Amino acid sequence: MMPRPSSATIGAALVLGTVFAIPMARAERLIVSVSNHRVTVTPNYSGEELVLFGSVEKDAATPAARTNYDLVVTVSGPRADMVTRRKERKFGIWINTDYRQFLKVPTYLALFANRPFDAIASPDVARRQQLGLNNVLLTQRVGPDYADVVPNDPFRSAFVRLRSEHGLYREDTSAVTFLTPTLFRTGIPLPAEVPIGTYDVEIRLFADGALVTRTETAFEIVKVGFEQFVATTARQNGLIYGLVTAFMALMTGWIASIVFRKD
Repeated sequence: MMPRPSSATIGAALVLGTVFAIPMARAERLIVSVSNHRVTVTPNYSGEELVLFGSVEKDAATPAARTNYDLVVTVSGPRADMVTRRKERKFGIWINTDYRQFLKVPTYLALFANRPFDAIASPDVARRQQLGLNNVLLTQRVGPDYADVVPNDPFRSAFVRLRSEHGLYREDTSAVTFLTPTLFRTGIPLPAEVPIGTYDVEIRLFADGALVTRTETAFEIVKVGFEQFVATTARQNGLIYGLVTAFMALMTGWIASIVFRKD
């Protein structure tokens, strides 16, 4: 027969259970919002800039000496597989000689801060928290393996550079402005080529080189108008999309024959 636990043992277990059930007190919390949670892309869309604003709320547990904060905002767009190719000139012709596949990486990625990342946190903390494009994990297929590689890997560098040239990858360590010691704002530029989908926004608060708290929000980018109808039809009903495309081609040819008809 198994011995029955004593009342003292049960009492100790209940006390420990109560202690561990109490959530950790958080000295600060972030209150944030974006100027527009739904961005519509029309045929004449040429890009825009959202504004993220917020505040740091303190409570009784906040150390009295803590007055200076750092903020890092990471905006991540829909994920997708992408390929970077290496071209070489052979016999006067540029040909693809090698490639690297990037797996489920953000199609849009922006990191904003109020000062340089190396001033906000130590290199170890920056790597763990993925502060800056060099520290963001970009998983690649390397032969039979999957891994992220060193920042100066030529394929990784080319991938980040090409995305940056289109405004789709960016970092700015002076983009976050503290309007007061606890109120802040930053802009989120969205170029004309911005991908459609949901965008996650992570806001992290640092003090004295350590992460204090974090919060998240999101917004979405959607197409409207005829372009959205075509995209939705192509995805959900291939037959109708094919018929509409064929009809439009016939109509275009018929109109062109009338316009350029010779007397």
